[in-house]
Amino acid sequence: MADQSVRGRFVWHELTTPDANAAHAFYSKAIGWKSQPWEEDSSYVMFAAARGPVGATVNSSDGTAPHWLPYIGTGDIEATIELAKQNGGSVVAEIDTLSSGSRYAVLQDPYGTAFGVYESAEEYGKFSAPQPGEHSWHELMSGDGAGAFEFYAELFGWDKVDEMDMGEMGKYLIYGFGDLPFGGIMTAPPGSPKTWLSYVHVKDVNQTAKKAKSAGAKIANGPMEVPGGDWIVQLIDPQGALFAAHASAANMKPKKSKPKLVAAESPPPVVEEPAETPAADEPPPADKAPAKKAPAKKAPPQEAPAEDTPAEPAPAKEAPAKKSPARKAPAKKAPAKKAPAKKSPAKKSPAKAPAKKKGGKKKAAKKSVAKGTGSKKTAAKKGAKKGAAKASKKVKTRSGGNNKAAKKPRKGK
Repeated sequence: MADQSVRGRFVWHELTTPDANAAHAFYSKAIGWKSQPWEEDSSYVMFAAARGPVGATVNSSDGTAPHWLPYIGTGDIEATIELAKQNGGSVVAEIDTLSSGSRYAVLQDPYGTAFGVYESAEEYGKFSAPQPGEHSWHELMSGDGAGAFEFYAELFGWDKVDEMDMGEMGKYLIYGFGDLPFGGIMTAPPGSPKTWLSYVHVKDVNQTAKKAKSAGAKIANGPMEVPGGDWIVQLIDPQGALFAAHASAANMKPKKSKPKLVAAESPPPVVEEPAETPAADEPPPADKAPAKKAPAKKAPPQEAPAEDTPAEPAPAKEAPAKKSPARKAPAKKAPAKKAPAKKSPAKKSPAKAPAKKKGGKKKAAKKSVAKGTGSKKTAAKKGAKKGAAKASKKVKTRSGGNNKAAKKPRKGK
């Protein structure tokens, strides 16, 4: 008996490509998928994420352009095909039955975009949020966005979750079940392909873009932040198939928020002693040194802050080297009691430092002064601005799509 719970869910993804081996090598590097041959046909090699297969490759030798094809679940494949025909759709590949009893077919919507339908003979179980390596968003660029939504909603029962005005690009309609979004539909700009674009959930789109590019992919769009705080990047694999990656706002923002919390406290000590950082009363700025994370040219990757934190406080703690010269001043100068004054002791301390510390301590002290003035001030300002800008954005996480959809290996789903 067919599993009715899969209706309207994206359960499988097939990549039609002229070189399956090269495709598997690429996606292994870019996404981290493992290759897993199907037990019923070893030529049908699947892409496996941590929780199981999510798709597979189909070799093409007839000149078909490389592309990804999503399969949408249905509880009654015959009824879905008949309904598609009545609403202007057509059949590209007739129903085929697998050994498990599950069936699939390939259709085309009224605006020329192909998609697969899949009727499962087995229970999928409860759908859960997508994990890294699983598809989390499905976007349709159609010849008619509004008309396409009506067509698919009739077939799969999708609801209109939200709609955004994209200006000259038109409306971007978000669909799904109730308040749970699966993806978006919009009218494709002139010259753009009319196709389904599936997004793979990753932890960091910046890192994914770097790995994909180094493995031979081209970046079509992004990485960029989208409304709601999520990040995306659209790419073209080495064989020419378009695909995309998506990271939630929760994964992209935590490390960026650290400078925001610390930067608010950094300005006071910097303003009080911009040029007198060596003074013995400066230990507090050592704890606030993380404010320098912002200028470290790796704000988007978020990895630099974690590494910069231990490195920056170290020179600041060398400040005790300045204490010695401060105590020496009274010995050689009669006005020893004036040493606490910020002007005269400050000028004499650099001169005394060389005499007291002939080795590496002299250089360490100079570095501490350099890093405790200009860069710390600009770092604090930039960190504060970026943190404030991000804090104002509304976090909206995309989810939905197939989760345990491809738990069972199957052909053409």
